[in-house]
Amino acid sequence: MCGIAGIFGGARTDATIVERMTRAVSHRGPDDEGFWIDADAGIGLGHRRLSILDLSPAGHQPMESPRGRYVITLNGEIYNYADLKERLAAEGHEVEWRGHSDTEVLLAGFDAWGISTTLERASGMFALAVWDKAERSLTLARDRLGEKPLYYGRAGRAEGAFIFASELKALLQHPDFEPEIDRHALSLFVRYLNVPAPLSIYRGIAKLMPGTMLTIRHGSGDPEVEEYWSGAEVASAGFADPIALDDAAAADRLERLLEGAIGRQMMSDVPIGAFLSGGVDSSTVVAIMQKISPRPVKTFTVGFHEAAYNEATHAKAVAAHLGTDHTEMYVSPAEAMDVIPRLPTMYDEPFADSSQIPTHLISALARRHVTVAVSGDGGDELFAGYDRYLITAGLWKKIAGVPMPLRSAAARALTLVPASAWTTLGDAAGGLLPRAVRMRRLGDKVHKGAAMLCSQSLDELYEGMLSLWPDPAAVVVGGSKESVPAIDPRLGALGGVERMMAQDMLGYLSNDILAKVDRAAMAVSLETRVPLLDPRIVEFAWRLPMSMKIRGGATKWLLRQVLHRHVPRALIDRPKMGFGVPLDSWLRGPLRDWAESLLDERRLDEEGFFHPGEIRRCWEGHLNGQTNQFRLWAVLMFQSWLDAQSVQPSHKYNRRQQSIIKRVE
Repeated sequence: MCGIAGIFGGARTDATIVERMTRAVSHRGPDDEGFWIDADAGIGLGHRRLSILDLSPAGHQPMESPRGRYVITLNGEIYNYADLKERLAAEGHEVEWRGHSDTEVLLAGFDAWGISTTLERASGMFALAVWDKAERSLTLARDRLGEKPLYYGRAGRAEGAFIFASELKALLQHPDFEPEIDRHALSLFVRYLNVPAPLSIYRGIAKLMPGTMLTIRHGSGDPEVEEYWSGAEVASAGFADPIALDDAAAADRLERLLEGAIGRQMMSDVPIGAFLSGGVDSSTVVAIMQKISPRPVKTFTVGFHEAAYNEATHAKAVAAHLGTDHTEMYVSPAEAMDVIPRLPTMYDEPFADSSQIPTHLISALARRHVTVAVSGDGGDELFAGYDRYLITAGLWKKIAGVPMPLRSAAARALTLVPASAWTTLGDAAGGLLPRAVRMRRLGDKVHKGAAMLCSQSLDELYEGMLSLWPDPAAVVVGGSKESVPAIDPRLGALGGVERMMAQDMLGYLSNDILAKVDRAAMAVSLETRVPLLDPRIVEFAWRLPMSMKIRGGATKWLLRQVLHRHVPRALIDRPKMGFGVPLDSWLRGPLRDWAESLLDERRLDEEGFFHPGEIRRCWEGHLNGQTNQFRLWAVLMFQSWLDAQSVQPSHKYNRRQQSIIKRVE
């Protein structure tokens, strides 16, 4: 795992700027740095290295290809590099190997097959930049599902230098870059809690989409962008060609695929371990790791003393059954809140999935013992693990047959009663009901449900389900009501639940889940790997009929069948918990002063990004227990990020926010 940065064209392709940009992401690669500059061609590449494979100088980057045509700066790992190496030899491509890094094999593939074909044959997680000396062109590429980040754009005016990097903080180092906040991106952020690709929070700077490559040529204008792999096509093809296997054979096939993917991702020249929550996904990955490992796998869990947020006891039981070398750490509220001031510079642009806090804590714990950690991310999107799929499908089935005028009238009637009144009514009734069926913040749910009643399709209904703030224009000054682009037409033939899963795989997974893990882990120089996203597993999962994903009310059914071969059902079969923190009580208690300072009405008015009245109503509603805390968390994360923009890049966090939090602990 590494950090990359570079410049192409413009009037400022000098080593000093490239070095400054690259060193801004030194946390991604603390072991080594390298630069490659061709001033005549106007190209400069930088690399910060976290040494994982081939720790010798032979793994140093930027690296030239064996024939000298290509120069690469690569962030990531190519898991099937040994297979690619064998294929090169079998096809008669003679290579004088200098070391045994995956980067060197990838470059040899470029020499032999070209960039596009090599990327199609490579399996891994990566963001890379390749300079082609012969064509005088620069190519950027990102892995299939977006495990690794890559930002790009122009510094200054349209004819300015083309710049790129692993993180935005590197682009800010270019002297011609003038950051301007994109209010459409901000609108999408308050809707989804992240800024979805291809946008970034800055106007004119984009994220390269997963599975794509961008090429910009010397003397040309706009870059060319093309797909080398399409998740939409994989989903569509898999849905059209379901597997013809019985349950046992399908479980056998999945277990073999897991063994292959996990085995490839356990290759490392440095210590490796795994995150373990005790849930289905991480437990399955750890069970297979333990099965194929010659020694106990190192596993890590972070626990909280609040029972509603604590999965550590479940993880400990799974670890004991499997015989892993388990490490757990219980975190106090003060220790968890101590992460908050560091979030703005850790994530570089507004990001408000609150599980970012425990994700960083478990990454920091793991980094004390290992350099690489394997995670179970991806299982929900591939094996239908989110409850919202069935909830949305069930709701649509109930309302689809009701004429729109009746639905609209019902929605208007529900919203005539203020959300606060609904909540008061719900709280009063809740005292008469069992705790298990009480509904908190009823008003929020009623008003959101009323908006969803007017959905024209299942896809629109699901969009409403995902939207935290359904009308961002009411919150963001100069904001937009637009959501992400319409569903990919290649997904049109899929069933309703499958379309929701595909949307999440192509959007939510990379924009939220993978971004969260990457930034949280790389902040402490920890490499994370996600074996469930191996291309062969992804293709197999999309060929599974829905009956093998959801059965008898159980989600991820086939994945559970594999897991139950290694871990007793009693240790696993329980309601899904997630990976959260008690934000609501924190914001009403120890974080209240911090939040008040960021949500001050005069400050909001002066900054001009949010409508102060709407934000203050939301804040007051939260203090009264009536408003969804995650709406506020989105605003607070933007405000916190905005504060951090005035801090010099060398600072690790905003000292003003740190002091406020310290005072209230």
